[in-house]
Amino acid sequence: MNTPELGLPMPVPANGLPARVRIHEVGARDGLQNEKATVPTAVKAEFVRRLAGTGLTTIEATSFVHPKWVPQLADAEELYPEISGLPVALPVLVPNERGLDRALALGARRVAVFASATESFARANLNRTVDEALAMFEPVVTRAKGRDVHVRGYLSMCFGDPWEGPVPVPQVVRVCRALLDMGCDELSLGDTIGVATPGHVTALLGALTGAGVPVSALGVHFHDTYGQALANTLAALQQGVTTVDASAGGLGGCPYAKSATGNLATEDLVWMLRGLGIDTGVDLGRLVATSVWMAAHLGRPSPSRTVRALSHQES
Repeated sequence: MNTPELGLPMPVPANGLPARVRIHEVGARDGLQNEKATVPTAVKAEFVRRLAGTGLTTIEATSFVHPKWVPQLADAEELYPEISGLPVALPVLVPNERGLDRALALGARRVAVFASATESFARANLNRTVDEALAMFEPVVTRAKGRDVHVRGYLSMCFGDPWEGPVPVPQVVRVCRALLDMGCDELSLGDTIGVATPGHVTALLGALTGAGVPVSALGVHFHDTYGQALANTLAALQQGVTTVDASAGGLGGCPYAKSATGNLATEDLVWMLRGLGIDTGVDLGRLVATSVWMAAHLGRPSPSRTVRALSHQES
């Protein structure tokens, strides 16, 4: 039984929430980069096309990093031309100026850089200190903005670090301000190891707005390691956030943080937002079908509870 056809969940709006949320779909990049086996380029391209057919408007496509670091995305030059004509935003990750050159050569109009709020993760992920990484990103952002390219700044370890433990809120605010000041259009606050709780989310967002960071420039990226991703998302929405990162079928984690489990599943997010009467523009049935299709290619069922409930997948 496909419950959305029965009008479920019943929309019951809550006060103080946005009327619409933009989902920043990361399954094709953040999801697939964490797979042990490399997914064929043709399958990736079809995955993005199917995601675009669900009504998602932003689909992160790939990453222009050195194949040595993320071999699963070594086919960025082959993949991007296959999907670049789709009528959706297709941001790509660029770690440095070389990555930016590769992306611009293919006509990319939206790029993202990937910073860390902690020194330990900056070393593990970028082999640099936090400030050295920011210095590396500055010419990337400046050049991208000079070409009128939209730049997103990812910030990892905003709520906790597997080596350092708790991350002080002012430390996160400092790096966020640095990314905005260098020209980033948008920031994504990452709970890389899934340890955030709603009060922490509220406190960080309050500190950021208090430091002059507009909430309209903020997105949230939660992992569901401790089952808190939806609760944390709701807390962020209550603070005015309208951009939420999610991954179709709950794919992905982080290859540089072994305790990072899957991303918030897009289907679970859409189910909650539908129940709150919040518009996403996403066809949940098509999205579930897309995740079931990809799960078949990966040889395992989707971890998304909504996918399982609506498709009757076995756990």
